[in-house]
Amino acid sequence: QVQLAESGGGLVQAGDSLRLSCAASGGTFSNYVMGWFRQAPGKEREFVAAIMWRRWSGDSTYYADFVKGRFAISRDNARNTLFLQMNSLKPEDTAVYYCAGSLGLRPDHSPNEYAYWGQGTQVTVSS
Repeated sequence: QVQLAESGGGLVQAGDSLRLSCAASGGTFSNYVMGWFRQAPGKEREFVAAIMWRRWSGDSTYYADFVKGRFAISRDNARNTLFLQMNSLKPEDTAVYYCAGSLGLRPDHSPNEYAYWGQGTQVTVSS
């Protein structure tokens, strides 16, 4: 069973960049489909991006439409770490960002499909 811990959040201005990290421990990291979700006050948790690694095909990445071209998800299986590079940040990106892990066969946009979660890291973007 994997344990997840996010870091890298903070307060930035619109147009700035942030890189979130998620350190994994206690499991075989490369086996997990990994995702980033976010939750703003008063809103439901929503899918941001996901990444799946397979030995025969490498990384496959998936993004919510609202972050395509601005965010990039990546993973370092040797370091058991997941990343989210966030560029051109907007005030509407303000939320708590969570990393999540799944042993499913493919990435899913539903948070219900992810059994393992970190504690979240706050990202605040001022205008």
